Amino acid sequence: MTLGRIVGLFGVRGWVKVYSDTRPPEAILTYRPWRVGKGAEFHELKLAEGRPHGRGIVVRFEGCTDRDAAATFVGSEIAVELVQLPPAKSGEYYWAQLEGLKVVNLAGQELGTVSHLFETGSNDVLVVQDKRERLIPYTRDVIRNVDLDAGVLQVDWDADF
Repeated sequence: MTLGRIVGLFGVRGWVKVYSDTRPPEAILTYRPWRVGKGAEFHELKLAEGRPHGRGIVVRFEGCTDRDAAATFVGSEIAVELVQLPPAKSGEYYWAQLEGLKVVNLAGQELGTVSHLFETGSNDVLVVQDKRERLIPYTRDVIRNVDLDAGVLQVDWDADF
């Protein structure tokens, strides 16, 4: 499950800047170990140290002591195994659990597959991909049922939207 990404270098001693998707952002530092990578290639890395810095997070990995070594990580995603996360409350889901689910409306029409989600401030939004892209609000009025075992998310949403 992706928790953030490495967005830049920090100093000359192997530190990198991290953008965290966790709430609060510094909670990313509590997860160990991190799996860091791009595409399908991820490697387990151990944090040597990390701390909040300004509005972001900075970290250094064990064995990474200079800027050139740290540069290889820029652009990488930071992930952990789903079992490392606390269990979601009843009726709540991690975004990674929703990604890849088939989306079906109340009429039984398949609308596509959840590609990803994003925040808008007022509510989260499902990005559903099929022949076209649909943006569906993730609200109680729209989301009717999530069946992780069947891989289906049922929505109250018109196929023409």
